[in-house]
Amino acid sequence: MEPYFDIGIGTEIKMPCQKQQLNNNDSQEHAAVSGTKQVRFATCSNNVLPVSNRDAEVPGTCENVLTKELQAQIGPQLKLLPLNDQIRELQTIIRDKSTSRGDFVFCADRLIRLVVEEGLNQLPYSECTVTTPTGHKYDGVKFEKGNCGVSIMRSGEAMEQGLRDCCRSIRIGKILIQSDEDTQKAKVYYAKFPPDISRRKVLLMYPILSTGNTVIEAVRVLTEHGLQPKHIILLSLFSTPHGAKSIIQEFPEITILTTETHPVAPTHFGQRYFGTD
Repeated sequence: MEPYFDIGIGTEIKMPCQKQQLNNNDSQEHAAVSGTKQVRFATCSNNVLPVSNRDAEVPGTCENVLTKELQAQIGPQLKLLPLNDQIRELQTIIRDKSTSRGDFVFCADRLIRLVVEEGLNQLPYSECTVTTPTGHKYDGVKFEKGNCGVSIMRSGEAMEQGLRDCCRSIRIGKILIQSDEDTQKAKVYYAKFPPDISRRKVLLMYPILSTGNTVIEAVRVLTEHGLQPKHIILLSLFSTPHGAKSIIQEFPEITILTTETHPVAPTHFGQRYFGTD
């Protein structure tokens, strides 16, 4: 909503020079406010934009259309956080090459937290009734037991603290996968999971999906330990359409949760986050 300026309206100012100055300032301020674009990335329809901005280009509109087409191809297994100005700003800062490492880590942690929170919404809950301090009964929900996290080293470790901030006692496994320099195939070098991982729901953490090969190999290792792909929720910050398609084609039951599908992924994420760039 545009602010309403009432200076000089409905009142008589006897000094002409002061009245002229106030009216000029009021007009300039009103013009400045009217010229400010209110960007809303969550919607693409012009009929929900402010009247003054209906002819303005909405950044991300083409990307939203491509994302909808991709979701139609892949199906409901690809889930994206609802896009809004806050998320778009965090994405922009992370992608900006001039961003300082301190700002990069701060914004990455914020975006990770949003993804983790939404990932927890995908886990099963059960109904419960608790007693409040005033003695009343309250019908609520609680997590079902048997959840854990698995981070794909090294970049996936950046998401561990965000998960622990939300689930204090959750168990977290690790897996190290690197691409062979000659064949470019993903190879597993290390894997350590909870012994009963086959009976758990797993939040698989990997912030950047580029080709999808690393995640595919990680899911293969998890399935070799008895875990069903339908019990895996992949938490990612950025994904390419190719990466998402590759994973779903290999494991149609897996769930991918991300903030964006874009042809160019910020592959510098791990180096910037850990300061090794």
